[in-house]
Amino acid sequence: MEHKKSGAGRKIYGMLMRFLMIASAAVTSLLVIFMIIYVLCKGIPYITWELISTKPSYLSGKIGILPDILNTVYIILATLLIVLPLGVGAAVYLTEYAKNRRVVGIIEYAAETLSGIPSIIYGLVGMLLFCRFFNMKTSLLAGACTLVIMNLPTVMRTTQESLKTVPQGYREGAFGLGAGKWRVIRTVVLPECIDGIITGCILSVGRILGESAALLFTAGFAHALNGIFEGLVSSGATLTVALYVYAKEQGEFEVAFAIAAILMVLTFAMNMIADLTGKYFKKRRNA
Repeated sequence: MEHKKSGAGRKIYGMLMRFLMIASAAVTSLLVIFMIIYVLCKGIPYITWELISTKPSYLSGKIGILPDILNTVYIILATLLIVLPLGVGAAVYLTEYAKNRRVVGIIEYAAETLSGIPSIIYGLVGMLLFCRFFNMKTSLLAGACTLVIMNLPTVMRTTQESLKTVPQGYREGAFGLGAGKWRVIRTVVLPECIDGIITGCILSVGRILGESAALLFTAGFAHALNGIFEGLVSSGATLTVALYVYAKEQGEFEVAFAIAAILMVLTFAMNMIADLTGKYFKKRRNA
């Protein structure tokens, strides 16, 4: 009799836990869907060709966000070009080469600590270090260097976890065929963990697109239209900084919602490109 009661209790407990998990997933999904639909519905009607293809003119009162779009692209490219080699290289060293596990543990703990630091502190440190000490002044390059420090732990940890999932037998088989350490890593290990690298890239792009506090201190909020090399050494506002300026400083909420909708579309596009890239490398690896 007691066994039957115990079995019934476990069944009720399992059903309750299942209901709570489904409810949690449903609430989370509904919140995300609501936010996406709300921002797109409020922003898309105000997106015009003139808005996205011109620069602002303070004399005529015309608003354009083309410089902000280009600045966003510039800072994403500059950040990824620096953070990906550093993050992947650090992960490969810690996973494949480092022998002292205590040192590895300290570095991993430091990386996790860096991930939790508020972005405003990164902005303050970036302003003092890059803008003043290294004399980069307020520029997109100083903002990109600050974002590198912010995103380095993410890229390093995701790549590290992906490297650990590669079966040890793959390495031993390659060593048995006479391949050297670096050749095994380059031709066997890294192709197997491309998913982790792409995941880190996606997370980094998402954080770069959404960052504003750190960039207000380091990149500035100028709306000048420049080429990529001139733009990197000049002050410039990204889309998130422009959103803050138009909403908070100027009260242009229609423009702010339009920028928010463009940011969402850019995020979707970046995620899709990264996903297609991962599938391409998987297909190429399995061919």
